[in-house]
Amino acid sequence: MMDGKKKFIQLKDLEIYQLSRKLSAIAWGINSRLSYQEKKTWGDQMLESIDSVGANIAEGYGRYHYLEKMRFYFISRASLSEGKEHWLDLGFERGQISQEESDQICVIHKPLQIKLNNMISKTYESKKGGENGRN
Repeated sequence: MMDGKKKFIQLKDLEIYQLSRKLSAIAWGINSRLSYQEKKTWGDQMLESIDSVGANIAEGYGRYHYLEKMRFYFISRASLSEGKEHWLDLGFERGQISQEESDQICVIHKPLQIKLNNMISKTYESKKGGENGRN
């Protein structure tokens, strides 16, 4: 930019947030077809961990100090791991998730995981340019 200022990007325009919302939509579709017992024993925990990914990206993105941002991005990354590598994989093993849904989840999971790692790294690097630098 000519004036040297970074343009603020809205949360909804961040690819990382868009990917988290796509993953949430898949999780919601899975959860919505479960029986009451399946929701209470597996589905609600799966959905909560997956929805937490986007929620923590949003919270971190709205914070000002880089340490606060990173804290929420770390939580988001942990929620992604819990949601995908435990709950969704378990659901696939138990027949709650179809092969097609599993494939869709995998297409989103890997780039989302990479982007979360990159966001954490970039946020840490912003410290060098000033403790309150916004991404």
